[in-house]
Amino acid sequence: MTLTAVELLEVLWGRASTAPASPSQMRVLLMLEHQDGINLRTLADSLASTPPSTSRLCDRLVAAGFVDRVVSPADRREVRLHLSDRGRTFLDGLRERRERELQAVLEQMPPAKRAALLEGLESFCDTAAVQIHDTTPRAGTA
Repeated sequence: MTLTAVELLEVLWGRASTAPASPSQMRVLLMLEHQDGINLRTLADSLASTPPSTSRLCDRLVAAGFVDRVVSPADRREVRLHLSDRGRTFLDGLRERRERELQAVLEQMPPAKRAALLEGLESFCDTAAVQIHDTTPRAGTA
């Protein structure tokens, strides 16, 4: 059932295209959204990649206007990576498109099934957060 749900979400979210960003570029954008200002080495380690490969990946994101490189004020040899305004706008738009696709499906579900799904997803999110060492419960959950 889990595999089926994942595949269905991929199909739904595929309708909300991530173009012009590749899956690897999407990972970088999402990481920068949550770790603004990290350096290239930290990003490469997080991606389990090499600094040269990560640098080329970031070059493409900079060229697309999604990422800004800024020289660190503490060490001119270090470059900090920031999600640009265009990058934030892209992610916001992607989330809106994905939400519309998902909402269209949810509206077809009976209300009781939607409520059960919400309860299950809240528990899933709380458990997953603990699993990845973020022990802060989401607002409104126990």
